[in-house]
Amino acid sequence: MAAAGAAPPRFSDADIDQDPGAAAQELTTALEKNPDDAEYYCQRAYAYILLQNYADAVADAKKSLELNPNNAIAFLRKGLGEYHMKNYTSALESFREGQKLDKVDHTFTIWIKRCEETLNAVSQTEVNIQQQPLPSKIKYDWYQTESQVIVTIMIKNAQKDAVSVQFSEREMNASVRLPSGEDYNLKLVLLHSVVPEQSTFKVLSTKVEIKMKKPEAVRWEKLEGQGDSPKLKQFTPDTQHLYPSSSHYTRNWDKLVVEIKEEEKNEKLEGDAALNKLFQQIYSDGTDEVKRAMNKSFMESGGTVLSTNWSDVGKRKVEVNPPDDMEWKKF
Repeated sequence: MAAAGAAPPRFSDADIDQDPGAAAQELTTALEKNPDDAEYYCQRAYAYILLQNYADAVADAKKSLELNPNNAIAFLRKGLGEYHMKNYTSALESFREGQKLDKVDHTFTIWIKRCEETLNAVSQTEVNIQQQPLPSKIKYDWYQTESQVIVTIMIKNAQKDAVSVQFSEREMNASVRLPSGEDYNLKLVLLHSVVPEQSTFKVLSTKVEIKMKKPEAVRWEKLEGQGDSPKLKQFTPDTQHLYPSSSHYTRNWDKLVVEIKEEEKNEKLEGDAALNKLFQQIYSDGTDEVKRAMNKSFMESGGTVLSTNWSDVGKRKVEVNPPDDMEWKKF
């Protein structure tokens, strides 16, 4: 504890790199005692970025700039938070403002270029979507197990936040914003009741899968029904695992489920998408030291270096290392 009259404690980037969670808590305590300390807000913003809490990082960086408008590092951290929240226009403005204050740090140049490239790519994607023809009719199918009724909507590349599914005892309503910008809606009046609070859905790269919980282990003769309630039959799976379908033919759903999962597993990505998927897998499976090393090297190098070796990058500042075919200029 600091003695009376002593200067308030400072927090270095290296301290925050070691344990961003603990650093964020200590900075919060420090801010309770010194609520107008611009540096504390700036450093806590860095801790939040390492914790991937980008909204709070942006809020802290803004507060730091209110207290000290000439802090280039606060602009950098505000821009990083905005970039990861996909607010690319705001991030670009933050990086440019920071560069005005610090024309030597190449990190601003790197992130400005990245924002400009991302904005151009987003703009081109919007143009391509507008030029796309209306999608063909979306197909869906269903099958059942002893405990669930599963509806599969054949939509590829749907975004998780663009899918909404609502359940009631005898209805299921699904709404999907398609990649083309069109809305797809599917409303089913179910033959039998389901348990809404135990029904779920999952968005995959090749489909939207909806699982509705049966209250009893009975076989559904069909998916939908308008007020009719046929005599319930106890669920007895046949040896071929052939389930009723909305199609006019039977289908071996066990085989199809295996094929779909294999297709998702072997889905071939190219370019940045493949690289991002690899990095995400490494980060997800990595130890705490691997994650700290990846965060520190990526942040300090402006996104030009990504290391998993904490024993190396934990001892030094990771310098900017642009690709050989890229020339960086000082401003």
